[in-house]
This record gives sequence, structure tokens and C-alpha cells, in this order.
Amino acid sequence: MEKRDNETRTPIVCMLGHVDHGKTTTLDKIRGSTIAEEEAGSITQHIGATEIPLDVISDVCGSMVDKDDFKIPGLLFIDTPGHHAFTSLRSRGGSLADIAVLIVDIEDGFQPQTEEALEILKKYKTPFVVAANKIDKIPGWNSIENSGFMDTYEEQASKVQNMLDDKIYEVIGNLHNAGFSSERYYKVSNFAKNIGVVPISAKTGEGIPDLLMVLIGLAQRYLGENLDVSVENPGEGTVLEVKEEKGFGKTLDVILYDGCITVGDDIIIGGHGDPINTRVRSLLKPKSTQEIRDSSSKFKKVEIVCAASGVKVVAPNLENALSGSPLKVVTDEEDKLEVFEEIKKTTDDIVFSTADSGIMVKADTIGSLEAIISSLADSDIEIRRSGIGTVSKRDVVEAGTIEEPLEKCILAFDVDVLPEADKLASREGVRIFSDKVIYRLIEKYEDWVEERKRMQEEKKLEKIIRPGKVKILLDHTFRQSNPAVVGVKVLSDIRPGYPLMNTEGEYVGRIKEIQDKGESVEKANPGLEVAVSIEGPTVGRQIEEGETLYVDIPEKHAKIIQMELKENLSQYEKKTYQEIVDIKRKDNKFWAI
Repeated sequence: MEKRDNETRTPIVCMLGHVDHGKTTTLDKIRGSTIAEEEAGSITQHIGATEIPLDVISDVCGSMVDKDDFKIPGLLFIDTPGHHAFTSLRSRGGSLADIAVLIVDIEDGFQPQTEEALEILKKYKTPFVVAANKIDKIPGWNSIENSGFMDTYEEQASKVQNMLDDKIYEVIGNLHNAGFSSERYYKVSNFAKNIGVVPISAKTGEGIPDLLMVLIGLAQRYLGENLDVSVENPGEGTVLEVKEEKGFGKTLDVILYDGCITVGDDIIIGGHGDPINTRVRSLLKPKSTQEIRDSSSKFKKVEIVCAASGVKVVAPNLENALSGSPLKVVTDEEDKLEVFEEIKKTTDDIVFSTADSGIMVKADTIGSLEAIISSLADSDIEIRRSGIGTVSKRDVVEAGTIEEPLEKCILAFDVDVLPEADKLASREGVRIFSDKVIYRLIEKYEDWVEERKRMQEEKKLEKIIRPGKVKILLDHTFRQSNPAVVGVKVLSDIRPGYPLMNTEGEYVGRIKEIQDKGESVEKANPGLEVAVSIEGPTVGRQIEEGETLYVDIPEKHAKIIQMELKENLSQYEKKTYQEIVDIKRKDNKFWAI
């Protein structure tokens, strides 16, 4: 690339939308790659970048786009992760993007992440178009691969056209509810005031030419001077990945979004601990339409790269470089100190945040870590410590000091757990959750917490003394005392160990054992006639045949019943509970509940 005083940079296009609505697949169709199939769970977990030159766009669009009418060099697509956990990453991507494509599955319609993406676009005032994806799923749809939308639409039966029209109107209605005026792209005369909706199929390529035509037209017409950059500005970018490349060692995949970077430049990037100051040894550009993350890409050595562009940076001392951190070119010592402190604060705030309580989080990149932290904060889940890299023995030791059992956990996103750490975790009762898809990782933890809470609740409620009531049968005294053994009719559930009181609220004894037809039982239900042994009373003194006895519920248990269990009581228990309350009130023995 020759260095000029000024040039028009490539517009940055950010792909947004709900998980599995087709962001990466749409981009795959444009670039003819299979990145989506290679992602863990077919869900993009990191931001990636792909440059689509004007020549390629012109070829895909055919007669729709005459490249001689455009001065912009093409489009740089940023493919963002799909799950709501990546709100913060999408916010960052949205703030960098000149234009956005919001992908909406016309069958699923608007989903939570669709709404989140709209909020981001509104916040950053980013122009965008809506790609209404999966039109090929319309029943009876007759696909014409890679055709323009109008060409394929006109070939459909009227019934199929009507079904698609209804789906598109739903999308337009949802956009209206979100505060946006929109219409099908070919009916929009002013894209600054109306959002264009482009029906597409990422699978068959239908409508993809129309989408590219709208994007490049939008960029040319409305971005104007915003795309003019001075090549004299020092380069600024974001490190997407730190990876080992054969023959080069550790390298950085970078989105350069401002200025230029040249071989020999001093750069500062975030690192484990302090930021890293190093010098650019080589700059490698992926071949046209290749995703910068694609390790099979063939790279070309260049001397200079200007924004906006994806580039692989080769430099020494990158072993501790942090993915997701800022990258800045520095030109003098004064600049260097200021940039160093700025990047250190950015990385410290995310990577080394600590608290007195909460779970531990380890991730592969700053972006992933930031996303997890954001999602956990939304769920009011505290984080004791977060960091980048493998789960070590030290991490497990620290997690083991956490007192709260539900927080004695480590969430490990796309990082290894060292064998000695794994063994120690088993011994110390530290739970490690691992996954390569962030939303699944968080769901695993949340499901585990929910299950543990449910088990704890069940265990607690099992110990609660519930409302019970019996009537001592006439002529059914089998032993008068030590313990008294009598036959009773059960009017509301009783269990061994339950304390008993009379209708005056006076304690008379405790059930020792219940026998039904000579067999000991752990519970007697209403309607049964059983024999009970009662420790404490003597028949004829503290208790009498024909007398009704109630379970004497302790005050602490009564509070739990009142606050947590009352709605789960049986009809018999509810009636008995109220009778017990009345007895306690009458005799001024009512608990403070």
C-alpha cells in the first residue's frame, strides 16, 4: 500500500443479531468460506474481521453495482458473537462500526438479543439495515441460488409471496415498536430516516446481492467525510487474538480502526500484568475475502496498513499479550508513558478486579472475560476474582477459601484446567465449570446453583414440623405411660418426633413411633387409624381417650410455614394450621409471626 496524505478508508460493517439467526452464515455466503461450521457450537465466540473488496462486491451484485460509481475500497465486516452474554462486546463493536447489519430470523422474529442490538445501535447512533433471514424456510419457497431478491420473489407462488409479506410486516412492526421507521429496502428513498429491510437467505444466497448493494450505497452516500483518514495519524486498533503462527511465533490478529501501522513502529498493547511495549517486525494481510482468524489463510507481507483493516502483527515479546486489549502506535517517549498508563488502567479494571466474595472466572481473552463479567453482573452474581489464562492450582486454592458453598466455583471459558488444579478441586470441593460457548458456560453454573438451592430448600423443608392433628380413640389405650401407647384417628399428617399439645395449647408429649397394622411408618396421612407411642404423658392424666391433640409447632418453624410453605400445605394442613393459630392466640401463646 502506498502512503498518501489522505485516503478514503474501508467502512466497518458490524454484524449483529440473536444467536443462530445467521450472522456468520450470511458472511460465509459473501466470502465463500465455512467459518460458521468451525465455531464451537456453530456460535461465534470472538470478534472476527473480513475485508470484502469492491471488486468482489461488484461481482456478487452484478448489474446492481457499478464499481466505477464508488470511491470506497470495499467493506470490512466485523462478525460479533451472538449470545446476550456478549452485550458489552457488541457495544464495543457497535461503537467502532460505521454501519451495522441486524440479522433477524423471520421465523423466530425479534428475540432478546435483537432488542439488545437495537439499544446498542440507538445508543451509538449507528446507521443500520435489517437482513430478514431464512426466507427459504417459507413453506413452498422455490429457491434460486444467489439471485437478487426481486428476481426470486417474482418466481414464487402468490400464496408464498403473501406468507413472506406477512413475515416482513411483522419485522417492520417490531421495528416500529422499538422506535424505528422502516420499510422494504426498495421502497426507501432516504436511508437516513428509514431503516431498509432486506429479505435474504444466507443458505441459498438469495437477497445477498441486494444486501451488499444497500450497504455500499449507504456507506458511499451517507458516511462521506467520516471515511476520510489521515495516514499521518498513529494507528489504533483492537487485538482480536494472540496466536502461534508457524515460522513467526506469537502473533496478533488486529482490527486497525484509525490511522496507519508500519513495519518498525513502536506499539503498546495490554498484557498479563503491565502493558507490553514492542516493535512491529512484520505485517501480514490475509488474502482477499479471508477471515483473519482462519489459520488456513495465506498471508502477504506488507510494509504499511491503514484503517480500516484486519492485519496480523508479528513482533517480539508477545508471550503475555492479552486478546481483546487496545493496540496503539506510539511516536515519542511522552506519548509512550501516557498510552502505557491508559492501557494499563483499561486492562486492570477488567482482568484484575477482586472482591471479598463471589465466584472465580478465567477466560481466554479480555473480550470474553468482559462479556462474562457483564452477564454475571446482570444476574447479580458477584465475582471474587477474574483473569486470563489456564485454571491453576493457585486459582483452586483461592476458590477453596470462599465460605459460601454456592460461590466455591471457577467458571473457565475456553481455557485448560491444569491436571494438578483439577485434582485439588476434587479434594477441596471446588466446582469447575468449563465450556467453549459462553452462554452455555453461564447456564451450566446457573443450573447448578438452582439445583443446589432446590436441594437445600427441600432438605430444610423436610425438617420443618408441619401442622398435624389426631383424635385419641375410645377404648384404644394399649399402655398408659413410659411411653403411652394409644390408637388414634389421623385428622392431619403426623410424623415421629412431632411434639403434641392439647386444645388449651399445653405441651403434652412427643410422638416416638407410629405403627400401622403392626409396621412402623414414617408418616400417617389423614383418615388412617394407627397406634402411636407418646413420650411424656400418662393416659388419664395429661391426655384422655376421645381427646383431640395438635402438633405443637415451634415458633421458628411456624415462621417458615407462614412465609414459604403455606401455599404448599394440603387442604387438611391449612385447616389444622389455622386451628393451631387460633389456639395460640386464645391462650396468648401465639408465635411472633
